[in-house]
Amino acid sequence: MTSMANWKEKAPDNFYACCTAALRVGNEKPEEFARSWLPLSPLWWRVMIFTWTAAITTWSLISFWGPREMFLLYMTHWGLVMILLESLFGIIVCLKSQKELEPDKTDGLPWYVKTYWVLYNITVPLAFLISLFYWSILQTFAGKKMNYAPNPVLDIMLHGVNSGMMLIELVLSSHPSRVLHVMQPLYFSGVYLLFTVAHFLLGGEDPWGNAFIYPVINWAKPLETLAMLTITALFFALMHLITVGIATARDAIVDKYNSRNNVKYNDAFEP
Repeated sequence: MTSMANWKEKAPDNFYACCTAALRVGNEKPEEFARSWLPLSPLWWRVMIFTWTAAITTWSLISFWGPREMFLLYMTHWGLVMILLESLFGIIVCLKSQKELEPDKTDGLPWYVKTYWVLYNITVPLAFLISLFYWSILQTFAGKKMNYAPNPVLDIMLHGVNSGMMLIELVLSSHPSRVLHVMQPLYFSGVYLLFTVAHFLLGGEDPWGNAFIYPVINWAKPLETLAMLTITALFFALMHLITVGIATARDAIVDKYNSRNNVKYNDAFEP
């Protein structure tokens, strides 16, 4: 009853924080973001993810089917940049933890830890969404008209292995995921949405000369586009909830079978 009473008491503050995409910091310590439930430093997989992403980004640029300046038209490539930044800040957090992580004077986390956490909150569900959107929607509606992946191996790397990399980060890490952080990935998608609107209004084209970036997001057909974006936003929120669910299941399993019993259980609704 006390827990429920506390939740009701904090509901207005939590609602405001969720709407503003504020980072909900509870009792987390900086070192939680620089360790794994395995006797293994996160540096091992974060360096691997960073190296993989840098290589795939370079390969994608070389193999891009249009002018280089159009490379960042696509959400897939935004996702690559986010993985690169997320893994980079993850490495920084690990390297800093080998010294002493100086606490932030406001809420106990250094700026680079908070930056990493926000990037993590966005990048993991974004990778899942990109894979889902590409294979279930884009390939179905546009696969025969436009070839977004002239190289089939690179295609799998961009729209399959990307999710695998973020799943590794999610499963092996030990820091929390919060339901209340759901607006962080949604606001990020809103930035891309505004980008597509600006691209359309300014008369931008895709590499094939079309006045849209994706045929299913065509502002010349606003009603159909808004319907597709609503569905996509709902799936993005679902990817975030799945991420939180995996983190919670991860900690519950580790807590049950780890004889050291030193794993903090992921409460998705904290603080």
